[in-house]
Order: sequence, then structure tokens, then C-alpha cells
Amino acid sequence: MNSVKDIIRPAVRALPFLFVVGLLAGCMTPTPYAPRTEGQRTGYTDRALTDTRYRVTFTGNSVTPRDTVENYLLLRAAEVTRAAGFSTFMFDTRNTKANHTYDAMPYGGPSGPYFGFHHGFGGWGGWGGWGFAYDPEVDVVVRTNYEAYAEIVLLTPAQAAREPRSINAADVISHLGPDAQPPKPSQPT
Repeated sequence: MNSVKDIIRPAVRALPFLFVVGLLAGCMTPTPYAPRTEGQRTGYTDRALTDTRYRVTFTGNSVTPRDTVENYLLLRAAEVTRAAGFSTFMFDTRNTKANHTYDAMPYGGPSGPYFGFHHGFGGWGGWGGWGFAYDPEVDVVVRTNYEAYAEIVLLTPAQAAREPRSINAADVISHLGPDAQPPKPSQPT
């Protein structure tokens, strides 16, 4: 039969972890649609490879959904096309990569791992009180961010008429552009 201590203890041990996760979640917002600047890891980049071929990327942070990252890549490809004086483009290569980072978040306290009397049948520190790996004193937090990249080919009107994969840049901008705008500050009433 489980004692109250055995039931409450796991919940109490999780509180510091939940507090940290709550703080981080409250501070993080999805990556805005903006260029990647020096020293940043998120945002879009583009580079001309030839007069009609560009490499375009968009990297989001760990709270930016995959579909948002892919939509922002598509939007940037359309903007690059328009800026180069073309109206249509097609993807030559395109991919989205998931990057995972792992963090071990220790929990416990002075009576936690390696600090004196531990739970269970007694014992000193260690994993699970007796050296067993069934009750590690850490939580592993996995964060995933997405990086989308593509090479696009800019098409003349004649090429676009023959290419079924051609994408109209103006259509993409009109459909995805409003979603990429930062929210307007609320006005006091």
C-alpha cells in the first residue's frame, strides 16, 4: 500500500521543473517573419546563386510550428522573386529539417540525489536510492526547432506557361503576407 508520502513526493519533485518550463514558455514567442541578423539563429536568409537561381532559408525557434516555418520560406521565395523582377518561380529543391536539443533538468534538493537520506527503503543518494535506473533525478527536456531551405528558379512568362510546378509570387504574397505581419499594438480605449 502506498503512503501519502509516496503519492505526493513525485508531484512535489516536479514543481521546480514545471516552474522553469512555465517561465520559459511565458517568455518565448514564435519567431517573427524577419531577416536573420548577425548573431541570430532565427529568421530568413536568401542568396543569389545565379541571375535566376536563389537559395532561401527560414529558421524558427522551438515554439515556431513547422507549418509556419514552411509558410515563411514560401513567402520569402515569393518576395525574392518579385524583388528580382520576375512574377513566377518554382522550387528546384526544398526540405525542412528538425533540429533537436536535449537538456537534463535536475530536480530534488538537499535530500535529492547524492545528498543524504533518500526515498524508498532508505539509502544514500544515487539513482532511485539503491542505484537503480528506474527513478532518475533528472527530467530530460527535448526542444525542436525547424529549418526550411530551398533553391528556387525564377521563371519567365514563357517558362512559367510550360512549367506545371510554377508558383505565382503575387498570389503567395497576398495569401501569406498578412499572416507574417506582426500584430498591431492594442489601442487603449
